[in-house]
Amino acid sequence: MPSATVSSATLPKATLPEWLRGPRFSGLPPLDATAAPPALSFEFFPPRTEALETQLWACIRRLEPLAPRFVSVTYGAGGSTRERTHQTVARIVAETNLTPAAHLTCVAASRGEVDDVARMYWDAGVRHIVALRGDVPGGGAYEAHPNGYAYAADLVAGLKRIGDFEISVAAYAETHPEAASPEADLDNLKRKLDAGATRAITNYFFDTDVYLRFLDRCLAAGITAPIVPGIMPVSNFAQAAKFSAMCGASVPAWLEHMFEGTEEDAETRRMVAAVVAAEQVRLLRANGIDQFHFYTLNRPDLTYTIAHLLGVRPTR
Repeated sequence: MPSATVSSATLPKATLPEWLRGPRFSGLPPLDATAAPPALSFEFFPPRTEALETQLWACIRRLEPLAPRFVSVTYGAGGSTRERTHQTVARIVAETNLTPAAHLTCVAASRGEVDDVARMYWDAGVRHIVALRGDVPGGGAYEAHPNGYAYAADLVAGLKRIGDFEISVAAYAETHPEAASPEADLDNLKRKLDAGATRAITNYFFDTDVYLRFLDRCLAAGITAPIVPGIMPVSNFAQAAKFSAMCGASVPAWLEHMFEGTEEDAETRRMVAAVVAAEQVRLLRANGIDQFHFYTLNRPDLTYTIAHLLGVRPTR
């Protein structure tokens, strides 16, 4: 009960009129329990140590009941995790009900080497490839292998000659850092899709408008394949900001403010991360987006929570 000793002089003046002065905003539309939930896919990275392998498989087992459309397993720069990627993909095929999508890059490898890997995947029952140009180890300037696939579009075409793979490629909602221009970057995306790719998956972004404006530009360029938004729940803002500076993803001031003061408070960071990512995907869902690709960082709980909010439930 309010204290009777509070003076009216200490209260804000004209509070109710101020509250009612602005426009009214309705909330996001409620989820329709009868509507089909969106299609999800998850990305893992191969483990470098035995402890990280245990963490990876705990992540896989946690998310497996959500029955994602596919799960992808990354390649390190220059194929530095090639063997671990192969081993992880093979184990997913053998031990789970998941559909793996193996990352495959063309950097630092001849066509013959890349083709051999693709055939190995095909023989193992893998029918989905995430085809990427790849990054040079150490972050140097990219140079095509003299006997290799020059770019991702060439890799897509080569994979299609080997087998009828389902192929996903990368898209950059805020333009690839090495692109000559946004228009050149969009032209490159169209070449990859025209070469036979099924869909594009964007790098992560934080402002929904960035992605929606990118979709407008894609459609204007004649692109009609799905452009699946890449979602990365942020649990460590400092690390996310550092990585974003390298890959060309903008970090809005509001996001920094949300995490301000949580450096020593892991539990609050997790709650902030869940709220921010859930709001992002709910807003995208309200704008008609029905596919999402989550960069899990081999930590499943945030992804699982967001999937639940989107209406995705475990299969039995």
